[in-house]
Amino acid sequence: MATGSARRRDAKKRFEIDLNAVAQRVQAQFQGLDPKEPGQWPLLPKWTAWVCATLVTVVAGWFLVLSDVMSEVGAKRDREPALKNEYRTKLSQAINLDELRKQKLQVQEYVNQLERQLPSQAEMDALLSDINQAGVGRGLMFESFRPGQSVVRDYYAELPIAIRVTGRFHDIGGFTADVASLSRIVTLDGMSLELLAPEGAAGAGASLLARRAGDTKLTLEATARTYRYLDPAEAEARQKARGNAKAARK
Repeated sequence: MATGSARRRDAKKRFEIDLNAVAQRVQAQFQGLDPKEPGQWPLLPKWTAWVCATLVTVVAGWFLVLSDVMSEVGAKRDREPALKNEYRTKLSQAINLDELRKQKLQVQEYVNQLERQLPSQAEMDALLSDINQAGVGRGLMFESFRPGQSVVRDYYAELPIAIRVTGRFHDIGGFTADVASLSRIVTLDGMSLELLAPEGAAGAGASLLARRAGDTKLTLEATARTYRYLDPAEAEARQKARGNAKAARK
């Protein structure tokens, strides 16, 4: 038993001596290294330097390159639900393509019908004359009939007309009905009525006297708005202006 214990102690001592020798040899390889001549270094320092450089490169590459790539991947992943919804919408449209084409034709026919109700620039004078004749035909007296400045919209032009007419209540009502039934689109905005007292009547009994006589006179002030479609040159200029505005916003 004593002999076995002695052998184990001897083996342990030899192992410690060998380990110390290895540590000394390793330490000796890292001593006196010339940083300007890494090619002359022993093998172990070379491998250590290579491993360190590799780790530094991987870490730097992760923060400088891979992090941006991962952020881009995350952004693409976030867009996935929106793209799926867009795909479903377009798939539904593709399935209902024939029905959508029919609806497009219906809408186009409706637009064409509305355009036929809009006069051209050359027909505006005739339309203004029709509005005037609608009042004259009802026995109304025009105190004011002033066309304003034309306002060009995206697909049409709008012309406001300030009017002031005087006449009996039913005649004014008939005039507004005649304007509404014109073949062209005309609207009346901002209407206001003012009761006029007959000549020789004054005070609180003026309106009562007028009603009894059946000769009630009113003054109507309103803005008649009519619309016309743009001629090809105006439409092209408007489209060019929209394109320039869109380019400026970008």
